[in-house]
Amino acid sequence: MTEQHRHARPKSPQELRAAALETVLIEKGLASTDAIDALVDAFEQEIGPQNGARMVARAWVDPAYRERLLRDAAGAAAELGFGGAEGDHMRAVENTPDVHNVIVCTLCSCYPWPVLGIPPVWYKSPPYRARVVREPRAVLTEFGLELGPDVEVRVWDSSAELRYIVLPMRPEGTDGMSEEELAELVTRDCMIGVAVPRVGAAA
Repeated sequence: MTEQHRHARPKSPQELRAAALETVLIEKGLASTDAIDALVDAFEQEIGPQNGARMVARAWVDPAYRERLLRDAAGAAAELGFGGAEGDHMRAVENTPDVHNVIVCTLCSCYPWPVLGIPPVWYKSPPYRARVVREPRAVLTEFGLELGPDVEVRVWDSSAELRYIVLPMRPEGTDGMSEEELAELVTRDCMIGVAVPRVGAAA
């Protein structure tokens, strides 16, 4: 056994189910390996949190775009070429020094795929969906985000009719950064609200 195999990470139940489903689809001729690979590549490279990060960075440098984003998030996404299923009806909620927003879907896993990509496993988990509504500060602390007692935490419940994206605050010390550099600071978790952008972070 090689060193790589000895320390290989065991597959999660979700990964095992996905692999089994892929096998069945291919065996029944309902999908090809190439088609599945292309779909995965699209979500990783073209439909993902880098799209939302571009929207956030544009809002940080362009006040007019920021206003359009807060007024009509789906329209603002379309301006940059993003849209499609799961993103037709979106609302952006803005973090401020006094308010921090966090997103959940208490019923299932409604999520703006065109701008945030594939939802993380924890977003779909029953503990997150239940606890972030009841004790959002405790959940945020577990994600490593400590907020001051004077900051109001608002929890937004996504649904099939309306999905949310958080517009985080621009970090201090980024005045000389380009829009592209700013986008690199914005992670998926920042746009869900369980993290905030930090200088030196990777998207």
